[in-house]
Amino acid sequence: MKEEKIILKREKESKYKPTNAFIGASWFALLIGVVSYNIGLWNAEMQLNEKGYYFTILLFGLFSAISVQKNVRDKMEGIKVSDLYYGIIWGGAIISLILLVVGLWNATLLLSEKGFFGMAFILSLFAAIAVQKNVRDSQEK
Repeated sequence: MKEEKIILKREKESKYKPTNAFIGASWFALLIGVVSYNIGLWNAEMQLNEKGYYFTILLFGLFSAISVQKNVRDKMEGIKVSDLYYGIIWGGAIISLILLVVGLWNATLLLSEKGFFGMAFILSLFAAIAVQKNVRDSQEK
């Protein structure tokens, strides 16, 4: 009985596929966020190891955000999710944000540059979540 409800719920949800405009806007936001962040890194007056730190935080944050979205969605749809992995990915998402804040707090950048990196980072994470959701919603079930 429970499996039938899950199947019916999935069929109902598949009727509401994202529009092409939303898919395009999500990809555009992801592209703008990641490219802007990386252009900012390229032009920043900091050592190469600092640039590597901020680039790694971006990659870690994107991976964590996508994993969180996928696993939250899996749980909503009744798909078994390991509690250990669920905790690890939430921890990863939070840690990536903390690492960015700590790095920017201690950086010798202008306040406007710190704000730029923070906004580009958040835009990238949000857009990555939207893109992953769109990809999943667009798949045939």
